[in-house]
Amino acid sequence: MQTAKYTELPNITPYASLQRLEQEHSLYDRRLDMLRSKLFLTEPEKLEEVRLKKLKLNLKDEMERLRRLRTQG
Repeated sequence: MQTAKYTELPNITPYASLQRLEQEHSLYDRRLDMLRSKLFLTEPEKLEEVRLKKLKLNLKDEMERLRRLRTQG
C-alpha cells in the first residue's frame, strides 16, 4: 500500500469545509487503526504512524478553530 496519500499534509485554508476536514481526519484514523491491528510495525510503518498522529492532531485543531469561528460569527 502506498503511504504517501495518507501522510500528505492537508491543504487547509481559512474557508476549508469542516466536513472535508472531518473526512480527512476519519481517513487518517482508519489508517491508524489498520496499523494498530498489526502485531509488529516495520520502521516505515512506525514513521507513518507518527506522521498520521500529527496530521490528525493538526486537523482536530483546525476543526476546533473553524467551529469556534462559526459560533462567533
